[in-house]
Amino acid sequence: MGFFDGFLGSTDVFVRAIGQTLFIVSIAMVVSGLVGLVMGVALYATRPGNLFANRLVFGVLGLLVNVIRPIPFVIFLLAVGPLQSLVVGTTIGTEAVTFAIAIAAGFAVARIVEQSLVGVDPGVVEAARAMGASRAAILFGVVVREGLGPLVLGYTFIFVGIVDMSAQAGLVGGGGLGDYAIQYGSQRYDWGVVYAALVAIVAIVVLGQFLGNRLARAVMRR
Repeated sequence: MGFFDGFLGSTDVFVRAIGQTLFIVSIAMVVSGLVGLVMGVALYATRPGNLFANRLVFGVLGLLVNVIRPIPFVIFLLAVGPLQSLVVGTTIGTEAVTFAIAIAAGFAVARIVEQSLVGVDPGVVEAARAMGASRAAILFGVVVREGLGPLVLGYTFIFVGIVDMSAQAGLVGGGGLGDYAIQYGSQRYDWGVVYAALVAIVAIVVLGQFLGNRLARAVMRR
């Protein structure tokens, strides 16, 4: 047994835990990002007096986001169990946890997208209307384009939240670094393992924030 095996408990297990965390975060980020983008754009567009104003759609989407978004993730993870069983076939494991995170994060993304688009200068929208642009062209060619910088920053924030949720999922055997820290660290009183998991999670978050901030600056300078 080498030095790192002694410190980490098992290098192979540690590397596998990192891989599981990256898998969970990547899939959940893509799915929640797309689903949240659709819901967020719909929330913005259907607001009263907006491009595609529709009180019913806006009210239903707003209610869903307001109800689900504030639920603590650990409780949400337990509550979504029946849906996990129906869709994934199980309530434990990496796939089940990824499914739950994608749902929870999707509603958070929706609100961030809506707020980013609401912040777009109304004068830009009015100018596009005066030029005869269609509502769809204004929505996707003007509003979404103008809100791209804040959207990237918002997605960076969601990335950090998803990493946090992936760690919490270790409490229910969801795999990843959270599970690794619990099974091989705290339950065995091996604090070296706990700190190794902590350092790995922080490194993932810092890298994600760095890339997100760089991308946001590049978009805003366009």
